Amino acid sequence: MRISEDTKFFSGLDPETILRAIERLGFVCTGRVLALNSMENRVYEIEIEVPDESQVKSKYDRFKVAKFYRPGRWSKEQILEEHQFLFEAQGQYLTVIAPERFLGESLFLLKELGIYYSVFPKVGGRNLDELEDARLLQIGRLLGRLHALGAAAKLKFRPALPDVKKSLAFLVENKFIPADYVLHFENIVAAISTQYAQASGSVQTQRIHGDVHYGNILWIGEQCHLLDFDDVCSGPCVQDLWMLVPGRGQEDQRKLQVLLSGYEQFKPFNRMELGLMELLRKIRIVNFSAWIAKRWEDPAFKNVPIFEISE
Repeated sequence: MRISEDTKFFSGLDPETILRAIERLGFVCTGRVLALNSMENRVYEIEIEVPDESQVKSKYDRFKVAKFYRPGRWSKEQILEEHQFLFEAQGQYLTVIAPERFLGESLFLLKELGIYYSVFPKVGGRNLDELEDARLLQIGRLLGRLHALGAAAKLKFRPALPDVKKSLAFLVENKFIPADYVLHFENIVAAISTQYAQASGSVQTQRIHGDVHYGNILWIGEQCHLLDFDDVCSGPCVQDLWMLVPGRGQEDQRKLQVLLSGYEQFKPFNRMELGLMELLRKIRIVNFSAWIAKRWEDPAFKNVPIFEISE
């Protein structure tokens, strides 16, 4: 099996290297490093010394969160477009978590490993799996504001949503799909691609978050904050909505209307995009399978029980 050239792994990123990277930015670390949940990148909570105790307003001020980007996935220019979107959102008082800047820079390079990294403030909050209408309204408003901002500029380096045909080609080429099923998969993906092209013909694309789901929404008190802009791309606005109400039942449709009622307070929504929801669901299944396959040799993936398969 050919290992994907699209992504590389994090060999060499040990605690000493992590601490050294943070201290290059002027921090003094205590030596405490805690790995946080992230399959795509490597994210760590790092305790720092605070020389002036008067600067400590909460327990989180003693920590920073360092994000080390998976080498080979995004270029420097593509990561900076993610940061630019975050800084613009922050400037408009949207509740997002943007990276910190040091001498005007937000992205740094570990030259010895070829890994880019950024530092974020640590914030405390919780994820919620079930939301009452008031919270759905709030998320809708936040996404409406984000998309209004996203439409104001185009991406130069970031791609559109991943091509489902390319994802399938990788799975087939590397024999992740049994030979007896390949033709069946190819026919299904061809149909999905054709249907999506037809249904999206009159739909405009723009800057979007790309991966909005409940795991990327942090509730700090009663206020929602949008996290993880790693998948910023050009796509239809509905891509940032459908995973919040992924069901097909009557109650899910009602929740979708609540979400849209908040959204449309800040940006009109083209209801034609709702016809893309089921297609986007199918596309995500194939793309997600390819995402896992491209990282199959990453030890972090093989240590997760849900990724185990019989050889």
